[in-house]
Amino acid sequence: MAPTLVLVAHGTRNPRGVEMVAALADAVSRQIGTTRVAFVDVLGPSPAEVLRDTPESAVVVPAFLASGYHVHTDVPREIADSGHSSVVVTRALGPDPVLAEVMVDRLGDSGWQAGDSIVLAAAGSSDPRALEQHRRAAAMLADVARVPVRIGYVATATPTVSDAVAALRGEGHSRIFVASYLLARGLFHNRLADAGADGVGEPLGVHPAIVDLVVARYREGVRSLGGSIDAEAEELSPARRR
Repeated sequence: MAPTLVLVAHGTRNPRGVEMVAALADAVSRQIGTTRVAFVDVLGPSPAEVLRDTPESAVVVPAFLASGYHVHTDVPREIADSGHSSVVVTRALGPDPVLAEVMVDRLGDSGWQAGDSIVLAAAGSSDPRALEQHRRAAAMLADVARVPVRIGYVATATPTVSDAVAALRGEGHSRIFVASYLLARGLFHNRLADAGADGVGEPLGVHPAIVDLVVARYREGVRSLGGSIDAEAEELSPARRR
């Protein structure tokens, strides 16, 4: 039996955010089979609860855009609490060049045009490793958009998104757009509407490239478990389709 993919997200009280994570899991399951969802905060089920109910091997994919406290502390603790004996944890979803490409798509839908200034809006973290990964994500976005990218934070770190937008205004930038470096709608994304930008890109969401990225992480995990991927699935892998 193929390992079960356990997609671990943060959790939100916003129903649209919960629905988005469920839709992402459904889209992934159509490619690789059983995909279950767990949350580390706000709501359940927790990763430990899902793993206790998973008799076969499991590949845990952290649906986070940087590896901070939740990835380094919460996920390993939940796995240990589950008592499951055959689990592998993959890299988080971000940073990754795929996410930069999706952000440019979302920005284009919001009215951004080549040359317009960009602020990457991240959730923020007290973990310096996560902040460094946000800087890498901004550099990847700058490479794809071909403009310098500032970072603004919704919470925890500075500068805020509003401050980053204001700084660009003060430097004479006339058109400024916010790239939402968030996976789903929720309180953090809703705050971006008040940042003073000319437009805000939608969250990364259930973009086909995000689905492919989750599938690619899962297949990395299967290989780490010593499993194999059948020829048909390998032929359909994201690396081969791009």
